[in-house]
Amino acid sequence: MKKMKSISLLLVVAIFSIIVAACGNNSGGSGGKVSVGIVLPTKDEPRWVQDEQRFKDALSGTKYTTEILFSQGSSAKEKENVETLINKGIQVLIICPHDGAAAAASVEAAKKEGIKVIAYDRLITDTDAVDYYVTFDSESVGAEQAKYLVDNAKGSGQPLYLYAGAASDNNAFLFFSGAWKVLQPKIADGTFVIANSSEAEALKDKAELSRDELGKIIGQVTTNWDANEAKNKAQTHLTSASAEQKGDVAILAPNDGTARSIADVFGADSAVTSYVITGQDAEKASIQYIIDGKQSMTVFKDVRTLVTDAMGMAVSILDGKTPETTGSYNNGVIDVPAKQTNVIVVNKDNVKAELIESEYYKADEFTGL
Repeated sequence: MKKMKSISLLLVVAIFSIIVAACGNNSGGSGGKVSVGIVLPTKDEPRWVQDEQRFKDALSGTKYTTEILFSQGSSAKEKENVETLINKGIQVLIICPHDGAAAAASVEAAKKEGIKVIAYDRLITDTDAVDYYVTFDSESVGAEQAKYLVDNAKGSGQPLYLYAGAASDNNAFLFFSGAWKVLQPKIADGTFVIANSSEAEALKDKAELSRDELGKIIGQVTTNWDANEAKNKAQTHLTSASAEQKGDVAILAPNDGTARSIADVFGADSAVTSYVITGQDAEKASIQYIIDGKQSMTVFKDVRTLVTDAMGMAVSILDGKTPETTGSYNNGVIDVPAKQTNVIVVNKDNVKAELIESEYYKADEFTGL
């Protein structure tokens, strides 16, 4: 009799374990299947942890279920994540790829199962298996960064240090392209002198760059979106820089994580009198840097709006409707219908109005406001 009770208890425990495993990390709604699968590139960058929280906030109380998985900077893990979500019966996949081209195979597998694919923040390239793209206007991000440098230029012949994101990220090309179009006339007229890229120097008289030309520059000044790599590059550049390449300098940094690392390096060099440095993403640490005068600006991309747009698209699809779009992006195979979100430049003057009063962050998360 005792043996029968033990077996029954084990059976109950086993069934409970299966139920817990089936539920996974679902949030919103109920039931075993997952309606919307979300794949983000890594948990190691504050930006994506921020996005995860915004998705959770947006999904609370909805009738649809979802699961958020991270690829940890690996296209193989990303493919595994997509397969996991396909097996959970998703109808819509929202994916921000680690590598835009490598993600093609993953989304093609989803497409074969009749799943609608929404590329989130980064475009998936070289495939027709992308239905929609939700993005900030990436060229305008670069243009705003460059405009800030131009507006704060000091005299003529000012050293200009260029840095870019990862060559595997289509957005890195768009950011740099947008920046180049604004900076190039000021390089050509002598306002700026390129200090750290022979490839950019060779193309300084060309206003419009091809993707191959952009690739040559990005290959030379890439940070791979990695703060340590950005730090090492900045140290290398300053070590080899002449006295004329120091003093008052302008720095195009691609995002906040790399901006803080680069700023720390330039700030520690006694031969650098002052620097103006760009960023993007409005990460908390960079907002504190801006308040403290260690970072000049950031391009604020309100993730709440981007998440709302992505989830709005997903819900429209689940409800059998056609999502609203505002433009399109060519991914090398097709023109992908897109919903674009505007960006905002934030510096010390408007940080309180844009980020605190809009309730994106709380005042007590910072010092010296």
